[in-house]
Amino acid sequence: MNIHELFDTMNQRKASDLHLKPGAAPTLRIHGQLVPLEDHNPPSAEELEAIFQTMVSDEQLSEFKRNYELDYSYQTDDHLRFRVNASIQRGKISLAFRRVTMHIPSIDDLNLHPLCKELAVKNQGLILVTGPAGSGKSTTLAAMIEHLNQREARRIVTVEDPIEYLYEDKQSFITQRELGSDTRSFVVATIQALRQDPDVILVGEMRDPDTMAACLTAAETGHLVLSTMHTNNAPQTIDRIVDSFPPHQQGQIRMQLSLTLIAVLAQRLLPRLDKPGRIPVMEIMVANNAVRNLIREGRTHQMRNVIQTSKDLGMQTMEDSLRKRYQQGLISMDMALANANDEKNLRTRLNGTF
Repeated sequence: MNIHELFDTMNQRKASDLHLKPGAAPTLRIHGQLVPLEDHNPPSAEELEAIFQTMVSDEQLSEFKRNYELDYSYQTDDHLRFRVNASIQRGKISLAFRRVTMHIPSIDDLNLHPLCKELAVKNQGLILVTGPAGSGKSTTLAAMIEHLNQREARRIVTVEDPIEYLYEDKQSFITQRELGSDTRSFVVATIQALRQDPDVILVGEMRDPDTMAACLTAAETGHLVLSTMHTNNAPQTIDRIVDSFPPHQQGQIRMQLSLTLIAVLAQRLLPRLDKPGRIPVMEIMVANNAVRNLIREGRTHQMRNVIQTSKDLGMQTMEDSLRKRYQQGLISMDMALANANDEKNLRTRLNGTF
C-alpha cells in the first residue's frame, strides 16, 4: 500500500478523513459521507504497522506501545498536513487521518456569523466553541485567531492536541505548543502560558476539571481565552462545566463563569443543497447581565428564553440558524428538523405559522 497515493486521492476528492484498518478497503469521508475505495486493495496488519512506524518518533512509538492510543500530527514532503489517531482494534493497528488545510480560512470563507469577528478581538474573558466531533470547532477557532492576527498586535499562545493549523505572525506574535511533543498536559501548559506574557490563550479542549479551572483563572486574570467542548448547546455547556466539579466548588465555579464568560458558540456542520460541501449552523449565547445572573443562580433552563429575546446583541437559537439556512436554500427541511433542539418549534416556524 502506498499511503502517499491515498493522500493524493484525499486531496483530489476533497475528503476530510481517511480510515485504514486491516482487511478493509481504505475509506474516505467526503462531505460527511463515508466512501470506500473499492479499487484499492485492503491493507494488511503488517502494512499498516510499517506505515505507522515511518510516521512517528521513537518516543511516540513508545507511548503508543504503552497506551495503545496515540494522537499526533503529520506533514508530507509536499506540505499536506494531517491530524492522525492510531489505535488498536481486534489486536491490530487502525489509523484515522484528518486532513488539515495549510490555508487558514477566513470567518467569511466559512460562512460563520459576523459576530465571530467582534468576539475575536475582545480583550479578556472566555469564549467557547462547542459541538460534536467533526463539527468544525477547531477551524472556527483558527479563523478567529487569524482574524485577530491580521488586525491587532497581541501575544497569542496556543496549546493544541495536536497542532492543526500553522499560524504565521502578522500583527500578532504567536507560539504554538503541541500536547505530547511540547508539553505534557493542557493544565500545565495553560498555567505556564500565564508566565509567557500572553494576551490571548487558545486551549484546544476543556476536557477535565483541572483544565476548566485553569482556563477560568486565565480569563479571570485579564486574558482572552478560547477553547472548545463537546456539548450541543449553550445551556448544556454551562451545566457540563459546573457539574464537572464537586458540589462544594460549584458555587465558586458558577461565580467565575458569570464573571468571565463572553459567549458560547454551539456549532454543527450540515450537508449543503446548493453545491458539494457543508455549511455551519450555530447557536449563539452572549453573556449579558441576564445570562450572568442565570449562571450564578443555576437557572440554565431559562437561558433559551434570553437567547430568543436578545437578537439585538447577536444571539440566536439553533432554530434561528437552521431556519435561516433553510430559507437561503442551503439545507433541506429534513436536515433542519433533524438538528433542531426544539423540533416542534422549528417545524411550526418553517410552515410559516410565525
